[in-house]
Amino acid sequence: MSLDPDINFFNISIWVLPVLLAITLHEAAHAFVAWKLGDDTAYVQGRVTINPINHIDPIGTFFLPGLLLLTGSPFLFGWARPVPVAFHRLRKPRRDMVLVAIAGPASNLIMAIIAALLFHLVEYVPEMANEWVAKNLLNAIRINLLLAAFNMLPIPPLDGGRVAVGLLPDALARPLAAMERYGFMILLGLLFFLPMVGNVIGVKLNLFAVVISPMIAFLLDFVRLVTFHG
Repeated sequence: MSLDPDINFFNISIWVLPVLLAITLHEAAHAFVAWKLGDDTAYVQGRVTINPINHIDPIGTFFLPGLLLLTGSPFLFGWARPVPVAFHRLRKPRRDMVLVAIAGPASNLIMAIIAALLFHLVEYVPEMANEWVAKNLLNAIRINLLLAAFNMLPIPPLDGGRVAVGLLPDALARPLAAMERYGFMILLGLLFFLPMVGNVIGVKLNLFAVVISPMIAFLLDFVRLVTFHG
């Protein structure tokens, strides 16, 4: 997902809404499903809402994406305030933890599908706004598919890690769950340190290129299929 190196107001404006909605509605989906499955922790805190203000994390929602955009980063990423979930309050904790976790990436996939469907209507948008609307929709597809793919990596505290913990037998689930406290450091190592090691030994160890990009390509093919795009 490359960004235009010529950073200006137009280029920033076509990313603000897609990033804000993708990040914050991802968390709202977690909150909604947890509430419906018996845990009202997030509901009481006002997190079962599509209002982005209730989900914003100053660093992950604004500072980091803005910095990446302004510096011409080859990728764009961010996060919202994590939704608090008391898993023991869920009606069936083991099963419902999986459903709560998968709700986030599922919401991103749904948003990508909606954006792709709306793209059929771009030709009816007045010429002066046509390009802006089209690029907002394209960026919505890009950022949502990136978040869906990245968050399904089976590494706690990512959603995929929680799904794996819920599905694996106890002998494997417990040590994986224990990794959560180190999850952020593991991700940093996989995303930044591992590729550097790969470059030194001459082996392709880029997580984005080897794992995430193929996942995004698969999801994109699916979105194109269900939204009738050739």
